Amino acid sequence: MRTAFDAFSDIVGGAACAAHETDAPDQPGVPDAGQRRYRAVFISDIHLGTPGCQADALLDFLKHHSSEHLYLVGDIIDGWQLRRRWYWPQAHNDVVQKILRSARKGTRVVYVPGNHDDFARQFAGHPFGGIELVQEAVHVTADGQRLWVIHGDYFDGVIQCARWLAYVGDNLYEFTLKLNRHLNSLRARMGLSYWSLSAYLKLKVKKAVNFISDFEVAVAQEARKRGHHGVVCGHIHHAEMREIGGILYCNDGDWVESRSALVEHHDGRLEIVHWRGGEGEPARQGRPEPAFHPLEVHP
Repeated sequence: MRTAFDAFSDIVGGAACAAHETDAPDQPGVPDAGQRRYRAVFISDIHLGTPGCQADALLDFLKHHSSEHLYLVGDIIDGWQLRRRWYWPQAHNDVVQKILRSARKGTRVVYVPGNHDDFARQFAGHPFGGIELVQEAVHVTADGQRLWVIHGDYFDGVIQCARWLAYVGDNLYEFTLKLNRHLNSLRARMGLSYWSLSAYLKLKVKKAVNFISDFEVAVAQEARKRGHHGVVCGHIHHAEMREIGGILYCNDGDWVESRSALVEHHDGRLEIVHWRGGEGEPARQGRPEPAFHPLEVHP
């Protein structure tokens, strides 16, 4: 019986061959023309293998942005959905090819699996297609800050204690996303911009807001215990960057609703970028956060 990891191996293997055949000669560290160069980029919750994945927007973002470090912070390939129904359009393969090509051109690519791609966790510690596969990582910024990089599902009580409920919630979430696609198709015909129904509902429901707040505090507290200055995670599809109890909490969002990433500039400044660009259009970025300075950490 084929597993999700078998399918993952075929996907990465096929994409690697295609990327190798079509790639230009390797020039490590040299960005392509028109790209914006960062020291590090963090993305998560792409959910390749689902109709809700905005693969075209992500591919456009990756074409316009390069980095020395690229962190894939979990839920990159949605094994939950692929086990139920196979869905893999060319755009999803193009994203995998682009990531593999970046690794071949000198970008350090680190993959921290999440709950939807937890099949990959058993292979942590082994390189895969030039990508480092790890349970968690620590990124040191240009100004010396230690950021703990995790997906974050270990701090979700539903995932840990009632996995069946998580599957039910996942199906309901997929239904909301399907409704959201129809709604935004109508909005596009009316000349209106993209709007996320599911994000709106999550922030309007009190329990959901409380869950997000509890999640952020729990992750930040664990980062403090481990002696880090900050944490970068995903999982809850809510891009955010703020200080919690002296710890910098960063959530890079997702590529299903918010189309967001966390980036580190070469001076160590961190910023959340919301990609609203089209072909050749510059990114419309969120409000830049102030530079994050060293904090006294008490393990």
